[in-house]
Amino acid sequence: MQLSDFDFDLPESLIATRPADPRSSARLLVAQGADITDGVVTDLVQWLKPGDRLVLNDTKVIPARLSGYRVRSGPEGETQARMEVTLLEPRAGGAWAALIKPLKKIREGEEIIFAAGLKGRLLSKDEGQGLVQFDLEGPDFDAALEAAGNMPLPPYIAAKRAADEKDKTDYQTVWAKNSGAVAAPTASLHFDEALLAALAARGISFTHVTLHVGAGTFLPVKVEDVKEHKMHAEWGRVSAEAAAEIKGTKASGGRVIPVGTTALRLIESAARATGEIAPWEGETDIFIYPGFAFQVADALMTNFHLPKSTLMMLVSALLGQEEIRQVYAHAIQEGYRFFSYGDASLLIPAE
Repeated sequence: MQLSDFDFDLPESLIATRPADPRSSARLLVAQGADITDGVVTDLVQWLKPGDRLVLNDTKVIPARLSGYRVRSGPEGETQARMEVTLLEPRAGGAWAALIKPLKKIREGEEIIFAAGLKGRLLSKDEGQGLVQFDLEGPDFDAALEAAGNMPLPPYIAAKRAADEKDKTDYQTVWAKNSGAVAAPTASLHFDEALLAALAARGISFTHVTLHVGAGTFLPVKVEDVKEHKMHAEWGRVSAEAAAEIKGTKASGGRVIPVGTTALRLIESAARATGEIAPWEGETDIFIYPGFAFQVADALMTNFHLPKSTLMMLVSALLGQEEIRQVYAHAIQEGYRFFSYGDASLLIPAE
């Protein structure tokens, strides 16, 4: 299985830089095996059945992108250097692994000053990243980060425009609860309160799980034999209550449909030990590619993904490689909007 098997040509004009407004007005491509139907996200009410269960990732994206400056005193006086810091993941003792630009302009032990009274000291640097210890913690750190930080938009959006205040709402799900992600579970961005109410009235149930999406979600696959790729680990949790709800839906004949690849990867991680869903907590580096045996997910709602990405491999594993090729060719031909702020698909494998 080669990396080129998951490649396709995408016109740059189809990369969305802003979401649909309202959220649920985004387009929805429904693929039942090889059968494709075009619609909008509010059509989910017709496509889902009473007794189905949506699995929602309730991680909350932190405003992880910080701008500050480093101050250094020398024989010729005090000098400053602008620094851009993107938090990647928390480490022991309240430190954060971070991307720092320009990393060569700061030494270990030096301090970076941000807005809102927030300061960070560089503890170490290695392999293009730094370890930063902040002077605030707990609620004080959260409040300062909220004031000083910007949303960490994906590279393909950040290359086109800077993040702004609108992204603090747009790049967050309406049910976001547990802080820790540096990327949004983007299929979930299509839901608003009105759609959730309509689905509940239809008899659709909801289960919340948590997977803190890391920056590794954007890392390219660099090996031609995809089986040699190593996934970036991310922390997740499936509570006992969530596992019981999902298990009950499976037992009663309802479909379990994760919203987003993050929710899917998490529930499949929680089923690896025994073959059925169970309470689970820890770091998962599960890699799903064609040939994977799904234990929990019966379908998937997801956005349209990057060529040659692990997410293209995941959706190919679920629906079938040839079926996904047809889905993506149709989406491009019909002008669907791609990636994090783009349109959605509902992928239902043929029975």
